[in-house]
Amino acid sequence: MALRHQNYINGTFIDSNDGGWIPVLNPATGETLSEIPDTQSGIVGEAVDAAKAAQRAWEATPAIERAGHLRAIAQKLRENVPLLAETIVQEQGKTMGLAQVEVNFTADYMDYTAEWARRLEGEILPSDNRGENIFMFRQAIGVVGGILPWNFPFFLIARKLAPALLTGNTIVIKPSEETPNNAALFVKLMNETDLPKGVANFIYGAGGSTGAALCDNPDVGLLTFTGSVGTGSRIMRAAANNITKVNLELGGKAPAIVMADADMDKAVAAIVASRVINSGQVCNCAERVYVEAAAEDEFVSKLTKAMAETKFGDPMQDRTVDYGPMINKAGLDKVAGMVDRAKVAGGTITTGGEIADTPTGNYYQPTVISGVAQDAEIMQKEVFGPVLPVNVVSGMDEAIARANDSEYGLTSSIYTNDIGNAMRAANELKFGETYINRNNFEAMQGYHAGVRKSGIGGADGKHGLLEFTQTHMVYLQT
Repeated sequence: MALRHQNYINGTFIDSNDGGWIPVLNPATGETLSEIPDTQSGIVGEAVDAAKAAQRAWEATPAIERAGHLRAIAQKLRENVPLLAETIVQEQGKTMGLAQVEVNFTADYMDYTAEWARRLEGEILPSDNRGENIFMFRQAIGVVGGILPWNFPFFLIARKLAPALLTGNTIVIKPSEETPNNAALFVKLMNETDLPKGVANFIYGAGGSTGAALCDNPDVGLLTFTGSVGTGSRIMRAAANNITKVNLELGGKAPAIVMADADMDKAVAAIVASRVINSGQVCNCAERVYVEAAAEDEFVSKLTKAMAETKFGDPMQDRTVDYGPMINKAGLDKVAGMVDRAKVAGGTITTGGEIADTPTGNYYQPTVISGVAQDAEIMQKEVFGPVLPVNVVSGMDEAIARANDSEYGLTSSIYTNDIGNAMRAANELKFGETYINRNNFEAMQGYHAGVRKSGIGGADGKHGLLEFTQTHMVYLQT
C-alpha cells in the first residue's frame, strides 16, 4: 500500500478519509507514489478554527520573534536539500538541478521575509485639526487560506506562508493534489521546530472539495491562490459570498520581442531556456515570440536548432536532461491539441510537433511553429508546454501592439541593443513585468504581479508583504 499522508491541524498529524483517497503519480513512470485524503468541509473547518484560535496570540508575538520561527524553518530546509529535491523531482517531473534551486530559493525566501520584521512601517499623516495626530497602522488580516499550484509546489509554500506569518496572520494551506509529497516533508520539518500550534496548518484534497470548503469558510480573511484563470474565477465567486480579500496569480501568455538589432545568440539562449524550464509549465516564461522581419530567417533558424537539441527524459534516471515529463496526461493532450490546430491553421513546424514516442511518461517534443497568425489560438491561449509559436512583425509599433493584444498580462520580454527600443518597451508594454535582454525570472525583492486576467494583487518584496496586512487608521485628539 502506498504511503498515506495525514492532515496537519493545530500541531498534530490527523488521519482523515472522510472523502476517500487521491493517488499521487510519478509523471515520468505512472507509478503511485502516495495517497492523500480528499478532505471535506468539516475537517477543513477544524483547520480554520485552529488557525483562528492561535492568531491573536501569534499577532501579539513581537515580529522579530515571528521572524525567528521562519529562520528556524529555513535552516531545516537547508539541512534536507537532497531529500526535498528528490521528492519534488519524483512527483512533479522537474530536473534535479531545478528542484535543488527551488529548495534553496525557498529557504532564502524564508530568510528574506524574516528580514522585514524590523522594517514593516505605518504612516503618520498631518491633520486638518489642531491638537490631532493621525496614524496608519499595518495589522494582520487574521486567517489566511493558501491554495498552491503543482508547478513550483515547494517555493509557493514559502511565498504564502512566510509573509502571512511574519505579518501576524495564521494560515491554512492546501497543496495541489498533484504534488503534495513535498508539502508533507515541509510539514514534518516545520513540526521539528518550536512554531506554536495552530499557526500553520496543512490540509490535503482536491480543489473542488477541500479547496472549495476553504474558500467558503467565513473565518478566512484572505485567500491567496496561484494557478489557472478558471480556478481563480471560481475562487473570486466563492470569496464574494463573505467579501473575502483575494490575492491571485493566474495564467500568462508572455510575449518575447526580438528586434533585428538584438544579439541573436543571447536572445535564442534566453528564450529557449525560458520555454523548456519545467517542461514549459511556468506562467511567467516566454509563450509567444515576435521577431522583426529583417531578422526572421536568422532567428528562426537558430531557435529551431537550439530547440531541436534540447534533451528530455526521466530526470530521476538522467541528470543531464533539459526537461522532464509534463505533470499529467491531460496537460500533454492539451498541448498536442493546440499544436495540431495550429498546423491546420497554417503554422509551419520547424522542429518537434508531436507527443514523444517514449515507453512511459507524459513527454512532448520541443517544438517551434513559425508563420503563426496573431489571432491563432496558440498565440492567444496559454500552452503550458515546451512549444514556441513565432510571429513576424515589421517593427516596434507592430511588436508592441501585438504583444499587448492579449487577455493576459503577467510578464513580457524584449531583446534589443537599442536603448530607445528598450525604454519604449518599458513604457508601453502593458504587463506586470518586462525583462530586457535576460531570462524571465523574477527577484524575491521585486513585486511579481499581473494585470488583466493574470491576477489581482501580487507577491514578493515590500509590496507583496503588505498584501497580507490591513490598515487601521487612528485619529488621536489631544
